[in-house]
Amino acid sequence: MIFHVYPAGVFQANCYIIADENTLEGAVVDPGGDPEGILGICKKLNLNVKYIILTHGHGDHIAGVWKIKQETGAKILMNSKDEYLTDGGTKELIPILRDIRLFDIDEYINEGDVINLGNIRIEVLETPGHTLGSVSLKMGNIVLTGDALFQGSVGRTDFPKSSHEELIRSIKEKILTLPDDTVVYPGHGPSTTVGDEKRYNPFL
Repeated sequence: MIFHVYPAGVFQANCYIIADENTLEGAVVDPGGDPEGILGICKKLNLNVKYIILTHGHGDHIAGVWKIKQETGAKILMNSKDEYLTDGGTKELIPILRDIRLFDIDEYINEGDVINLGNIRIEVLETPGHTLGSVSLKMGNIVLTGDALFQGSVGRTDFPKSSHEELIRSIKEKILTLPDDTVVYPGHGPSTTVGDEKRYNPFL
């Protein structure tokens, strides 16, 4: 598996470039800015970018989507409950990103869905709380948690429609139930493991 982490945009949100190393079918997860840099990596690796997958609809995770969609024709996948954000709601929450180009969602993803990239299976886990439609993405012993779970912390819940109680429930029921050696790649900051977050995360 090709797996590349690219901190993007003014908030340095982790964009993940994932691909099957044999078929070169790829996906870009949460392109929060610097679309030219992300596209440059995809072109260098000769990837066929099939999907742009969004863990949620906040501007710092979607600011690069429009350009990447235009260049690759990739399908944009997101949970429908966050469409209020990609329809314009995120501009009110994050004024510094008020000028980002918005876009339509091509396909909705929900709990239990599987996205196939060659031989890679990406399983969708609904993990709401930070936003209504937040999802995490599991591939083998890796899980991308968006802004649900970070190393030693959890996502913000001071936004409208956020819920701290729901976020903690999502983390405990969907992420902490994975094997302890599962590697957690969050929406910002360094990676961690499920086991370490069970033991050391003060919010859990």
